[in-house]
Amino acid sequence: MESALEAAINEWHVSVNDGDLQRSARAVGDPIVVMGPKGAGPITPEQFAEWVERSGIKLIPRSWHPVSERLMVVEEDATWPESEAPTRVATVFRVAGEKVTAALRLPDLESALELAYLCREMAATE
Repeated sequence: MESALEAAINEWHVSVNDGDLQRSARAVGDPIVVMGPKGAGPITPEQFAEWVERSGIKLIPRSWHPVSERLMVVEEDATWPESEAPTRVATVFRVAGEKVTAALRLPDLESALELAYLCREMAATE
């Protein structure tokens, strides 16, 4: 049976990969914290949907790495409209309720797991 964490992350992937802007906006919290090669910070669900449209990205999950009840690292194959071949990346996802509240994309699984474990420890000591 799929956990709430997995269900929210699956919904995020489906909405992004389908390029469904309304569904993408509903799949995320307000705000959602994002990180990628062009920067990091909180954005609104509408800004997230705009990014989905602008980027044209597709992220195919390849491996799942649970970190806590709210954190999961997913290794993915990323493609963009101009891509000739997929690029392997990893995303740290944080979920609250049924929504993704953080999607922090890193260049590899090792750095994503490092960040996720650090986030887990920071949350545990608040």
